[in-house]
Amino acid sequence: YMCSLSLFHYSEYLVTAINNPRSLSLDSFLLNHSFEYNLAALSSWVEFTLEKFIWPEMKQITWLSTVGLLMVIFGDCLRKAAMLTAGSNFNHIVQNEKSDTHTLVTSGVYGWFRHPSYVGWFYWSIGTQVLLCNPICVVGYTLASWRFFRERIEEEEITLIHFFGEEYLEYKKKVPSGLPLIRGVKVEL
Repeated sequence: YMCSLSLFHYSEYLVTAINNPRSLSLDSFLLNHSFEYNLAALSSWVEFTLEKFIWPEMKQITWLSTVGLLMVIFGDCLRKAAMLTAGSNFNHIVQNEKSDTHTLVTSGVYGWFRHPSYVGWFYWSIGTQVLLCNPICVVGYTLASWRFFRERIEEEEITLIHFFGEEYLEYKKKVPSGLPLIRGVKVEL
């Protein structure tokens, strides 16, 4: 678990350094993502520790930890593939102004999902809790991540429609968001 957590944050910085060095800062590690993110991490450590003492056999379900590890690997690989595919178009902060170099990326993993980096993070975060056999945090992470990405995708898609207009709307019709029950911003014509 600690290795996957460290690798995730280090690789966020590394891929940003490769793809978009102009936006590189200590924030690129995503260690100070938000109060909620830090609270979620702390909650998972507390849950793991308490359950390890109260029900140690709960933390020894090898097949479940293996499923969690596979989710972590899949999620992180998908996220990094999205970052690398988007290149300098990827930024940890939703951009409000279109730069001259902004292009709509629809190839690679963006041909599978409109928001592959969010899909990757979603499954990575839930996978960390499955890996730890933390039933309470599995539910909490799933609900919190889903809600966060539902709001974030709506916000981002408004910007993408503003930047790319009909080109983005056509892409949106063809490619799913990638997250369960999240369709993105509703557009009335």
